[in-house]
Amino acid sequence: MAGVLSTASFVFRLRPAQAANEAVPYTHRLALLIGNGDYPVPHDLPPIHKNVMDLGEALVSRGFDVTQAMNLDENSLQSTVNEFVKRVAQAPANAVTLFYYAGHGLQLDSNNLLLGSGTNPTSPRRDLLARSLVLQQKLLAALPPRPEALNITVIDACRTDLRNSIGDGEGLNQVEAPVGSMVCFSTGAGKPAVSPASADQNTFYTGALVKLLRESAGHVTFNDLFRMVKQDVESTMLNHPLSAIRRLAQNPFIADNARVQVPLAVASVEPGAVVQPRMSPQEETAWQSIQSTQWPVDLLRLCQAFLESYPNSIQARSVNVYQAGAQQALQVLRSKEVKLFKTSFVLPERLPSEMKADSSADLIRAARGDKDAAARIARLHRELDAVQGELRYVGWLQYAGGLGNGIASYELALYYREAAQPLLAAQAEAKARQLGYSPPRALGHARK
Repeated sequence: MAGVLSTASFVFRLRPAQAANEAVPYTHRLALLIGNGDYPVPHDLPPIHKNVMDLGEALVSRGFDVTQAMNLDENSLQSTVNEFVKRVAQAPANAVTLFYYAGHGLQLDSNNLLLGSGTNPTSPRRDLLARSLVLQQKLLAALPPRPEALNITVIDACRTDLRNSIGDGEGLNQVEAPVGSMVCFSTGAGKPAVSPASADQNTFYTGALVKLLRESAGHVTFNDLFRMVKQDVESTMLNHPLSAIRRLAQNPFIADNARVQVPLAVASVEPGAVVQPRMSPQEETAWQSIQSTQWPVDLLRLCQAFLESYPNSIQARSVNVYQAGAQQALQVLRSKEVKLFKTSFVLPERLPSEMKADSSADLIRAARGDKDAAARIARLHRELDAVQGELRYVGWLQYAGGLGNGIASYELALYYREAAQPLLAAQAEAKARQLGYSPPRALGHARK
């Protein structure tokens, strides 16, 4: 970034025009945006400053109290993240938080590293570990669970210049989101992301996120927003006029364990917001049917009918997201490798009453192609269903793996090892790695 930005680090805050009312759910919102673009040439990342500035403005318009930090070395990176974790811990239980990092990220020993400013990404392993923040331990595990609201982690890590031999895979390792959180990568696990050479351009992922934060109606949830971002990035890159961009098209990764659906709108900071038209009673009924459907075939039919009848509905973009998810789910269910049927889309009979609401929501999300919800349903069956639990556990893990959950596929490999089925175990483990999951070495060896 020489000649574009000062290499000195800086931290400052942007606040919404009106203070959030903590008595109203989801109005207390905190965000930390870190942009590390100052790396040794040719690893510098010119778009990072614009990413952070543009995203900060978009988040402020959605009621976030935003802290922006640029070019943090490993010590400043750690201390800034620690301070954010403390602020999150002190925030109300219904607060919404967002952590964003743009810069170089890579994988070593199954850990995802966010590199401090000035670090050469091609340095020896021990140097990289010493000069990075470990995403899983230092942020995801440190943030308190937020079942009543939402923690969002967004990693836009650009790795196109990194050597293949640095880590266990080409990109970041798959992770599972803690309770009450979403984890979003700008590209697929194990895959590189593209960084433009111009300081006047956003990266593809952050550009889509900024655009949709600005344009989306207030009733759209953050969960649907990030799926819209994923669709936008894929479409933009696959249809790009440059063949090199089309070849490197990113398939953003989402790990979703949100327990509530949080809308973008914050009433207390949007006094002049345009009132969205209400749905007709028939449209509302069709929407509620979609919201409660637990079988992909039925969901696909309902989504198609809704979009044909109400193409201009305020919920049309969300229905498009669900339709795409149902199409993927149906494709997976038709695979010979997945033994899951309509009769399997039920919850265990012994499910405790206090778990029913969250588990029912996971079943609905699994019908929409949510790979993480599918894995959680699998584990429920193994724990609670004495009669058909093992069969459904395997079937749901197969389904989760088919949807892209490498962790679930590796879990299936461990099951097959214990069942003395080495060929199936090897196939499931190969699929896990293909999906971008590198299991911790201790785990991998312990169960062999």
